[in-house]
Formats: sequence, C-alpha cells, structure tokens
Amino acid sequence: MHGSDLRTPTLFARLLAEIPVLVADGGMGTSLFKLGMPTGSCPELLNVENPEMVTRAHQGFIDAGCDVVLTNTFGGNRRRLTLHGLENRVDELNAAGVALVRQLVEECGRPVAVAGSVGPTGDLLAPLGDLDHRTAVAVFEEQIESLARAGVDVVWIETLSCRAELEAAYEAARVTEIPVVATMSFDTHGKTMMGFAPGQFSAWSQAQTPRPAAIGANCGVGAGDVVLAVRELAEAHPGAPIVAKANCGLPAYTEGHLRYPHGPDTMPVYVELAMRAGARVIGACCGSGPGHIAAIREEVDCSRARGRVSAEEISRRLSVVPRPKATSTRRRHRRR
Repeated sequence: MHGSDLRTPTLFARLLAEIPVLVADGGMGTSLFKLGMPTGSCPELLNVENPEMVTRAHQGFIDAGCDVVLTNTFGGNRRRLTLHGLENRVDELNAAGVALVRQLVEECGRPVAVAGSVGPTGDLLAPLGDLDHRTAVAVFEEQIESLARAGVDVVWIETLSCRAELEAAYEAARVTEIPVVATMSFDTHGKTMMGFAPGQFSAWSQAQTPRPAAIGANCGVGAGDVVLAVRELAEAHPGAPIVAKANCGLPAYTEGHLRYPHGPDTMPVYVELAMRAGARVIGACCGSGPGHIAAIREEVDCSRARGRVSAEEISRRLSVVPRPKATSTRRRHRRR
C-alpha cells in the first residue's frame, strides 16, 4: 500500500497521500429512507426515477464536510438487480449514480472524491452456494466497468463477508486503472459472518498485485466492532491505509421506524479511538446521517489523538456488543 502499489493517480489517491485522515460519507440507505424511499424498493432505480432524492442525500454529506462520497450503486450488480427485474439496466443505473455525485462535487468548490460503491451479489459462492467464481467475476466486471466509464475516482468494494466473493470482486476491479478500496463486515466474534478474520484480510491484501489502495471494516454491529477490526488490520500491516465506516449500533423498530442508538454525540469517541487504532479514512454506515458526518469532520479536524489504543479500551468506551452464535449460513442483505 505504498505509492508503487497505487494505480494511475486519481483524486482519491492524491487526497489519501496528502491528508492524514479523510472523512467518508454516511448511510445512503438510511438517508433515502428518511427522504421517503418506500421499503422494498430498489435504491439504484432512484438514480433515474427520482434523482432529486438521491441528490439531496448526497448533498447532506457533502455539506457536512466529507472528502469521499459513495455512489448510490451498492446493489447495482446484475444479481441484485434481478430481484427487481432490472438486470438489463446495470450500465444505465450505475452511470446515472456516478453522474449525480460527479455534478455535486464539481459544484462544491473543494476536492471530494467520487467512490463507486460495489456491494455483494447477495448470493453464496460455491461450494456453499450455486454462484461459481467465473460468473461472480463477470457480474462484478459488468458493474465496475460501468462505474469506471462513468468517471469514479475509486472503486469501493464494501460490506463483503466471504473471501471467495472478495477475490471475485477484486479480480474484476483490478483490471481498471483506478484505485480500489475493499471493506468487510467483521460482526461475528471478531470475524465476518463467513469466518474471515482481520488478520487474514490483511494477509490477503498484501499478497495482491497490485495491492488495494486501502482496506478496512464497515457496517457490523457498531463502532466498537469496527474499531477493533481496524486495530487488528493496522497491527497486521503497520502504515497501511485503513478504513473505518461503522454503523450506529443495533436498531430497534419504534413507532413504525428503525431507530439506531448512537447519535452524532457518540462520534467523537469513535473517531478518537479509530484514529488511535490506525484508521486513515473514517465515515459511518447504517443509521448515520449528515449530523454524524459533521461530528466526525469536527473531531478529525480538532483531534490531537495520540498513542495506540488497546482492545480493552475500545471495548470499554464503545460498548462492544457480544454476538450470538450464527445459526445459518444464509447471506444477510444489508444496505448502508
């Protein structure tokens, strides 16, 4: 993850090289639901049918001060779009998602990188499922090529839990001349749902040619789990750019809405510990809005965090939630 490992320089690569800690955006799905997106609808379809809603969500994070904005394309691959009968609109929906963000960042008056969000296929890869490696690579290639043609600064693979799917996504992404970030969800006793540990993720990353521009942890159970994973990733590869993008705890269904327990007031502690754990890019995931990102921005700008952080301090200050043993290998379909 040194300069020689990065692809052709882009805005994201330059920002990562020049700025000690970058601020990423928050939960796109959460924002769209708050703006009126119906439950069960396809968020990516909004890129063409209700672009004003998507623009409002992105604008909130840009106004809050983020340096990196993820496109509304998390589920923009053929396998996921098939659930909505939209499998033949991959290029259209991904290109539209990039165009919406690109217009906003060009108007905002400061450098903001456009990250092409690439989520999981939603299917289990062989031998646990019926999706073979070659097909998975083709599915990711179709989406990633659309994002690249539309002009993203970085391909942002996120919320994966399976090494096989990670390898398929990265194989598809590395043929581009664009930096690639990969994040996984470490939400089951310090590992992903499929048993992949942060140390294994770091070893995988170091074995790639070229290496990812950054790796990290996103979503999960809450900030504590993400920061613990960041700490392990940083220890396994000191000096590597690490991403922390935590959700806001486990939500409760109250008065007809999902409500997350961690508000913007919890972000300063999260940011302090994430920085001390080794994070170079810090944002938020499910349950977060512009207020959370504004709080992250303020803490990143003002923090004088020093000294490595222990696992005990992270667990104590961020209330790491114990997870029950998994009872099924079915893929959970989470949206930011």
